[in-house]
Amino acid sequence: MYAMVLEHPGAPLQYRERPTPVPGPGEVRVAVEACAVCRTDLHVVDGDLPFPGHPVIPGHEIVGRIIETGPGVEALTVGQRVGIPWLGHTCGHCEFCLNGMENLCDQPLFTGYTRDGGFATEVVADARYAFPLDPTADPVANSPLLCAGLIGWRCLRKAGKARRIGLYGFGAAAHILTQICCFQGREVFAFTRQGDGEAQDFARQLGAVWAGSSDETPPVPLDAAILFAPVGELVPLALRAVRKGGTVVCGGIHMSEIPPLPYALLWEERQLVSVANLTREDACEFFPAAARAGVKTHTRTFPLQLANEALDALRSGQVNGAAVLVP
Repeated sequence: MYAMVLEHPGAPLQYRERPTPVPGPGEVRVAVEACAVCRTDLHVVDGDLPFPGHPVIPGHEIVGRIIETGPGVEALTVGQRVGIPWLGHTCGHCEFCLNGMENLCDQPLFTGYTRDGGFATEVVADARYAFPLDPTADPVANSPLLCAGLIGWRCLRKAGKARRIGLYGFGAAAHILTQICCFQGREVFAFTRQGDGEAQDFARQLGAVWAGSSDETPPVPLDAAILFAPVGELVPLALRAVRKGGTVVCGGIHMSEIPPLPYALLWEERQLVSVANLTREDACEFFPAAARAGVKTHTRTFPLQLANEALDALRSGQVNGAAVLVP
């Protein structure tokens, strides 16, 4: 097999030949058809997250077909198309796993971080975290749903019944979530980098009722705001934008430092919450919801060998929608 390998943080990925992985008990080997590029991949590559201590293959928005099953795998079969997300393994016996909070497992493994991921021609995955997908659907179009979609959905659940929702950072997750919110009859207010008229136009095309820069005040108070941009300075801005009793959801695994903020921004029962990882229940809810909403992902494809270019495009904000690697 071939893969793009991160040998140490901050270094460009290297195209390498690797031994063919062998699935162990409860695992499947998957031929990768497409792997979307997530901002979390940037955090792994750029060293924002602690380096796992060994070379790793990034990528956790994987769509592919099973080519081998390990001992004990019964629910999945060879030839089946599956999606493989960020949360790649949980212990199943800690307090969180036993109480419906497997996203907070004490001993997790993460695809493309603490276990090898999908910037490769093949990948081995825990069969419990390989989700069956429509065999007729486009793998490129489906790949962003495996993280941008799932995390966006979990953030939306945290926002509750909010009717007016602000989305800060209009990338892969926001462009999927906007379509779901519009289908549900919610109003979306899109916040982008200052002067990014292209992203603002894109948001309006998808149904946003307003689009502007992140430092602008929306025309009406918001019921909730979701932060996909990993910028701590946006937290007080979002708190100012939500009404009394409103919620601000931080959707990223990493964020720059949140500046000091006056208590008045939290008072009046505003809430500031975070989202960590995902659960299998999220997937069971999200994929049917995305299908009902008719979600169409906007993608820009790159060959596997150009993974560094895809990361650079994402890093500099040159991708509307999602970048996807195709082996």
